[in-house]
Amino acid sequence: MTFEKNPFPEGDTDRHALWEMLVRRDIDAFLGQDWSMVEDDFIAESFFGMHAHFLANADAWRLQFPRLDVYRDEWLRQAKETAATKFAEPLREALFRVTNMRDIDVDGDRAVLHKKFDGSVAKANGGVDRLKWQTLYFCRKVGGRWKIAGFVGYMPHPLGS
Repeated sequence: MTFEKNPFPEGDTDRHALWEMLVRRDIDAFLGQDWSMVEDDFIAESFFGMHAHFLANADAWRLQFPRLDVYRDEWLRQAKETAATKFAEPLREALFRVTNMRDIDVDGDRAVLHKKFDGSVAKANGGVDRLKWQTLYFCRKVGGRWKIAGFVGYMPHPLGS
């Protein structure tokens, strides 16, 4: 089974494009540690991101990424850390396998995307990286192209656990 197949047909243009942006392009950019692949996917002037710290209590969630440059720096740090880790399986395939973004609500030029990570990636040292969190992305269509306005990320999956 191929996990990198976009679950939305090309005829479902909005959901197809959103999935390509926040699954395929995000994974490929992250693995390549190449922010330039995704930097135009954001509405830089008004972007912000909340970090839930994997906690079910929303009172503990924080505005950890008040600007895009703060998020970019953390994204690059995580990408570098991941690149330095040796895995026992092809990482790109594993990331597609553990990523689910099938719930996308679109209303005109606004969209809310539910991206979930649920699974494990085998490490070369015999351990595993357990991926079990979710992110809500808030997107807007700007100039005919979907862009990320903000997110609430690193929430437990399932929420409430």
